Amino acid sequence: MASRILFATPLFEASLNGEKGFEAFNAELEEAVRDLAENDGAGRAWSRDHAYKGYTSYASLTDLPSRYPVFGALKKKLDRHAAAFAQELAFDLDGRRLVLEDLWVNVLKPGGAHSGHIHPHSVLSGTVYVATPPGASALKLEDPRLAMMMASPPRLADAPESLRSFVYLQPAAGTVLMWESWLRHEVPPNAAKTDRLSVSFNYAWR
Repeated sequence: MASRILFATPLFEASLNGEKGFEAFNAELEEAVRDLAENDGAGRAWSRDHAYKGYTSYASLTDLPSRYPVFGALKKKLDRHAAAFAQELAFDLDGRRLVLEDLWVNVLKPGGAHSGHIHPHSVLSGTVYVATPPGASALKLEDPRLAMMMASPPRLADAPESLRSFVYLQPAAGTVLMWESWLRHEVPPNAAKTDRLSVSFNYAWR
């Protein structure tokens, strides 16, 4: 007898590190993130009003690729990865394509966190990591079937990653993580002594 794996939840992972010019690219990306955090008054106000410990441009700016050349260059890299992931997922796009709909930066200060959520109006979502100092928060992914498990026993501490209820990923600078937008995820409290910097994104089917 044998068992089969059904209804898998793929996670796409790549790294910009190792590409030619990565260190200069990442440094420019970090400079742009910090410039936004200092000068985007609307984003700073939104972060303060919503108790976001740090800064995010999520609710304030929608045109980062046209504001900073480095975000335009990042978009091209992400477009290639999104296309590869869509092919891996066997998406039938029916003549349409996946389009980068949202791109925003996150500066998570020590102690800051981002509670569990999904991105309901998108197809693919993900994050590029710019600065992950020692102790920086992991990305926590939740089994989408969790709410339906009811009386199921907990998993063993050493259960295979594919069977765990939660998976914690510790990305490095340059890591690109991408998942289907219905996958619930969160960022636990940042235990680093300095800021954790990232750029998040959504792709829509158009």
